[in-house]
Amino acid sequence: MKQYMQNYIPEQNTSLTPVAEIEGFPVRPGLFDVHGAMMLPVGVNFTVHTHYGTSCTLLLFHRNATTPYARLPFPEAYKIGDVYSMIVFGLDIEEFEYAYQIDGPYEPENGLTFDPHAILLDPYARSVAGQRPWGMKKSGSYHARVIRDVFDWGAMPQSTRTMSDLIIYELHVRGFTYHPSSGVTHRGTFAGLMEKIPYLKELGINAVELMPIFEFDETMNARNVDGENLLDYWGYNTVGFFAPNTSYIASNEYNQEGTELKVLIKSLHDNGIEVILDVVFNHTAEGNEKGSTFCFKGFDNKVYYMLTPNGNYYNFSGCGNTLNCNNPIVRQLILECLRYWAVNYRIDGFRFDLASILGRHEDGSPLNNPPLLELLATDPVLRNVKLIAEAWDAGGLYQVGKFPASKRWAEWNGRYRDSLRSFLKGDFWHAWDAAWSISGSGDLYGGFYSDNNNNYAGYNSCVNFLTCHDGFTLYDLYSYNEKHNEKNGW
Repeated sequence: MKQYMQNYIPEQNTSLTPVAEIEGFPVRPGLFDVHGAMMLPVGVNFTVHTHYGTSCTLLLFHRNATTPYARLPFPEAYKIGDVYSMIVFGLDIEEFEYAYQIDGPYEPENGLTFDPHAILLDPYARSVAGQRPWGMKKSGSYHARVIRDVFDWGAMPQSTRTMSDLIIYELHVRGFTYHPSSGVTHRGTFAGLMEKIPYLKELGINAVELMPIFEFDETMNARNVDGENLLDYWGYNTVGFFAPNTSYIASNEYNQEGTELKVLIKSLHDNGIEVILDVVFNHTAEGNEKGSTFCFKGFDNKVYYMLTPNGNYYNFSGCGNTLNCNNPIVRQLILECLRYWAVNYRIDGFRFDLASILGRHEDGSPLNNPPLLELLATDPVLRNVKLIAEAWDAGGLYQVGKFPASKRWAEWNGRYRDSLRSFLKGDFWHAWDAAWSISGSGDLYGGFYSDNNNNYAGYNSCVNFLTCHDGFTLYDLYSYNEKHNEKNGW
């Protein structure tokens, strides 16, 4: 292929002109099919939707301010269906942060919890404002920033490794390098992890699985146990699905959030290491009836969460709420999110926390053919992206060997972990299960023993592991009969 070396400068489209003025800002109806906020040559396009809400207001804040300097109500003429969209002319993305307010009925018993005074984070925010050091409690409400994506991936090809050829190393971005013994300059950050790539190569692994890196608030469930302040360290309470966690960034990235992460991913790819993200689509950080309202509850509580007939939250996640994954609106959000990370961050795969929740109906019952799981399995953009399910949830649904895989999904093989532990400890005679597990679990997933399984893809459906972030460490696995989490206060 001939390399093209000339710079190409496209003509700017200058046909967009204001048609009205709101609170002193020139505006016009926006791009209704582009979710979130997007920089344009003439300003910024803001698009958001609510099904049960009755009005929407855009809030503009100066950087790090808690009070908006402008409130721009969306006119009814700037609405198509449930979607509000507006272009605000003359905005400089480096000078503001934004959020929304949604009005609507307040009927908690019917799942409607609108509060016109609540300041709401854009569900499609590409960056959550207020970058801060790890462990420093956030003050005020969540705001979003508009990003300028100038990162050049060049002609980097997508990985063609099969699942069965992966040796996956699970790690926590902060924990992996925060101790001084890591020897890195930027401890506990994406940049610090990049410094350890030579070490990862020495281990012989060819994929890293990063524990959650979407924006989360580690101080949200902070508690003091025996005089020690404990944080929500792992990051499984998501605040924003499209935004990287800013406390993992070594340097300020105003309006270019994600650049340091992209440099890390490109460096890992250049060294033959794939990147898998641990993603949490089973619940959010908004909690249960006593939790806060900063995003989904304020936009459409009844749409985004599984609710009981009296308006309370189903808790199949064990974390207070459960995302309503098979609602069409939520399915679209999840698909767009995964596409965004696959395209804009070149992620090679996703491990889905408590993935059985993704197969539950809106009333909580398990579905035989969950629309979301099939949608992700067949999506053309995600075609070569690895999909890995933690095939159980906190509501008692256990689907190892029975997950609706569509010959695309792989699973964390929980039986491998359990049978190998029992067999090697000698407490039960699990030789039969251990033998099947060591040989690839063909009885569960097909493969050498049986290739007539219409649901799984043989060895490419099985991820074997002995330990992970849940449960025992490798040492404790053969030292203790039961967990000892006393230092966590449990």
